[in-house]
Amino acid sequence: MADTSSRSRDLDKLLLRPGNLVGPRFEPGAELRDDLQAFAKVLVVGAGGLGCELLKDLALTGFRNLEVIDMDRIEVTNLNRQFLFRLEDVGKPKAEVAAKRVMERISGVQIVPHFCRIEDKEIEFYNDFSIIALGLDSVEARSYINTVACSFLEYDSDDSPREETIKPMVDGGTEGFKGHARVILPGITPCFECTIWLFPPQVKFPLCTLAETPRTAAHCIEYAHLIKWNEVHGGVAFDPDNPEHMRWVYDEAVKRAELFGIPGVTYSLTQGVVKNIIPAIASTNAIISAACALETLKIATECSKTLSNYLTYNGSEGLHTEVAEFERDKDCLVCGPGVRIELDTSITLQKFMDLLEEHPKLRLSKASITHRGKNLYMQAPPVLEEMTRSNLSLSLFNLMGKLPKDVVHVNGMTIKNDQKFSCLRKLRVVFKGVDGVTDMDTAGGA
Repeated sequence: MADTSSRSRDLDKLLLRPGNLVGPRFEPGAELRDDLQAFAKVLVVGAGGLGCELLKDLALTGFRNLEVIDMDRIEVTNLNRQFLFRLEDVGKPKAEVAAKRVMERISGVQIVPHFCRIEDKEIEFYNDFSIIALGLDSVEARSYINTVACSFLEYDSDDSPREETIKPMVDGGTEGFKGHARVILPGITPCFECTIWLFPPQVKFPLCTLAETPRTAAHCIEYAHLIKWNEVHGGVAFDPDNPEHMRWVYDEAVKRAELFGIPGVTYSLTQGVVKNIIPAIASTNAIISAACALETLKIATECSKTLSNYLTYNGSEGLHTEVAEFERDKDCLVCGPGVRIELDTSITLQKFMDLLEEHPKLRLSKASITHRGKNLYMQAPPVLEEMTRSNLSLSLFNLMGKLPKDVVHVNGMTIKNDQKFSCLRKLRVVFKGVDGVTDMDTAGGA
């Protein structure tokens, strides 16, 4: 095991001397390195192929206080690229094994694992970290963490973000030989929601095409999977993790492809189409993780200017990297100042929740509402729902301490592209006729 001085040699080159690209508050010296190790606290979200690399890289970069959260258990298919795991670890929680392995190999680092869904944690759990680093493979999970981080953001009277409330995020993603790394500073750079268009919707094939006019190998595979299986095995659910089931779909897809003269059906492609598997390449994970770890270090120390603000990597044909600076959506519902709603002082909490369902920009159902860390109403768990139920008949004005205007956070369900998903929204509530409040956007209320 390398000694600490040897391991910090390269880090010292960045932190112990000045440079031309440093941030405005950068002060080189051993104290900065010590502060990084003592006070910077980073959460790694995801302990898969990218998350394993990221956890290791951050520990080697000088971060000593790390936590990692992941809901999955280790599978045999993970072992070819998730290098922290061994055959004897199959079935164990990824977060716990990843934390244990890194601490075994790197002295001085403390990693707290969390084996749970990201939604299982209270919102304030995420506010305890200096930086949140994402190693996720899900658009929905990224969107949730993005809304949580943006919920801590506060704006001043000029609608400028208050610096002390900005929760930095570093996001990485890989797909085969391609990947991206990005820096998200809520209120300053585009958040995930501002650039949601970067993630195209999942391709779905019309059933008529599958049944009548297949043109690709994927069409033949989905025909066997979605149509032929039910015809032959009526009442028996298809199990994508059952090798016999997968082999049956493959054999049927081959027959279908031969019938229509379509090449390219392989067993590995069958697995990829049926399970929606995106090929994972260990070297791509390593490259993107290195970029994310470096950006995390830059944010924590200001030893250099951060990425502006989206890096793409393509290793499928040679080596190509490019940095693009996307613009923030000033009207973003997630990272913006918040949806402004004007209400009468008499409106009850229940009526306010009803308005959230009807509001054209929100459409929030099953809402849980908090104000300055206090639970006004919680849908779950049952004990909290019972404790806050009596607030439903009280006026929101009184529940918010008779403040003329303030921010509330609402966690609920909304619909996008015909799909329901959980989201967190920030609302700027203004009560009419209090302290000279003037006209603003109106949601109604009585």
